[in-house]
Amino acid sequence: MRIIGLSGKIIVSMIAITLLAILLVFFTAYFFFYFMNVFWPEYIFEDNIIPKGPELIWVAGTVVIALTITINVAINLARHIVSPLNSVTKGIRLLAQGDLSARATSFHNAPNETNQLIRDFNMLAEKLELMTNEQKFWNAAIAHELRTPVTILYGRLQGLLDGVFTPDNHQFRSLLVQVDSLKNLVEDLRVVSLEESGHLNLKLQDVNLSTEIMSVVEFMKDSLAATQQYVQLDLIVNNALCDPTRIRQALIALLTNAIKHAVPGYIKIQTRSSQNSLTISVEDEGPGICEDFAPHVFTAFRRTSENDVSGSGLGLAVVAAIARAHNGEASCHATEHGGTRFEICLPYKQITQPKKPL
Repeated sequence: MRIIGLSGKIIVSMIAITLLAILLVFFTAYFFFYFMNVFWPEYIFEDNIIPKGPELIWVAGTVVIALTITINVAINLARHIVSPLNSVTKGIRLLAQGDLSARATSFHNAPNETNQLIRDFNMLAEKLELMTNEQKFWNAAIAHELRTPVTILYGRLQGLLDGVFTPDNHQFRSLLVQVDSLKNLVEDLRVVSLEESGHLNLKLQDVNLSTEIMSVVEFMKDSLAATQQYVQLDLIVNNALCDPTRIRQALIALLTNAIKHAVPGYIKIQTRSSQNSLTISVEDEGPGICEDFAPHVFTAFRRTSENDVSGSGLGLAVVAAIARAHNGEASCHATEHGGTRFEICLPYKQITQPKKPL
């Protein structure tokens, strides 16, 4: 019967090595005593150099014992080496069949290199499962977000075509609102996707940060007033190196988030700088973010509850993506008064204004 596999090869190799060692010892001793008998017969007590019965029994017993030990050692060695590899192989096979929950089993008595292979495989399988689940979640979330405006557009257009609705300015404005919602959703998806793939290109410029912030506040003034929210500005940093379009987009997302979720009151916008960083913060007066949701606040399509249908769930993900694209980060903190403070922390480069000639 042909022995196949790594275990069989290890066993055959160990047996062959042992047999060769035994034969080498036997024949070396045989020739040694032969030459001793020829050249130094006085050192040989017996003239017969052919092994007798007891000697043959001794040699045979030695071979049997050596082979038994070798086979046992080889089996144990093969088990220690092959069992972890078989676990990894089984996991790979299950992954290929679509079972992303498959993991390899660690062995305490396995070599360190083998256990490291198992850990790396399990880490790869875990990331693959996470990415696949995230992809499924994104596909479902995008389909859900697109369904509402597309359904409304289809219904209104069908109604206009059938004469159910009168083609007037009111209908056209309603259609334009849905188109604008789709446009914003596509743009938010584009920003988040480009940043995650490392292709969100920025147009860094020397800008007056205070001017950019005030322009966003002016743009959002009516929407803020409609929800009885008013902005307080505390702007210390004026000049900075950043992409003004993306910074305005992030500020609009933060203010829009406050309009949808914060209680009526004041929204405080601050800018601060240190030697190496620039911080833009937007702080509201409540009601705050629950502890369970706080770790997911910047994750796309995450909402505080299933009943929360305000917005697409992409606004804060866009803020975090823009911050990361600037080699910075976005963070969320609870305030002492029960509100929430969102911060965009960016690497800061002080822009030196040229001196006026005398």
